[in-house]
Amino acid sequence: MAQAATLNDAQIKRALRYCQSRKYPVRDATILLFSIYTGLRAKELAALRIADVFDADGAIRTQFTLTAAQTKGAKSRTVFINKALTQQLALYRTWRSSVDPTAPLFRSQKGGHFSANTMCQLFLNIFHACGLQGASSHSPRRTFITRLANKGIGVRVLAALAGHSSIAVTQRYIDVNDEQLANAVELL
Repeated sequence: MAQAATLNDAQIKRALRYCQSRKYPVRDATILLFSIYTGLRAKELAALRIADVFDADGAIRTQFTLTAAQTKGAKSRTVFINKALTQQLALYRTWRSSVDPTAPLFRSQKGGHFSANTMCQLFLNIFHACGLQGASSHSPRRTFITRLANKGIGVRVLAALAGHSSIAVTQRYIDVNDEQLANAVELL
């Protein structure tokens, strides 16, 4: 099975523009950006609760802990929220307007938690509608890891952020393209 496509800036912008035409534009854009900026899997996004991301006063956390039950590998890990995601979450908080800390962060069309499968389908629907070949729910995660690697972040840090127990797994996520190769040889 081929790996999910890594998204470039133009593709991300195209997907975000498409999200604006959907029934839940703020939610869908927030889900996409949450995955791109944190590297969370669809299963992990689906399991998030309001209290994971917002404190009791409604302030956006700078970091939170995913419980073992929320992760693929059944190991808890810390997730960090950057400034760009904080801005999107501020917009989402206004749109979402729930005060129940145990409520799902991302409510499905039926009002409850997304299932992992439904979250995957959301990504597939967005990417398919945008004509992004090879993109799946794993594409934002690969994009997160690849972008950090391209900025010089070490593979051990990447593995910790991704929740991988092996750096060999993390290395498989890092995409290499012709532009990167050309830039590398120019360093000589």
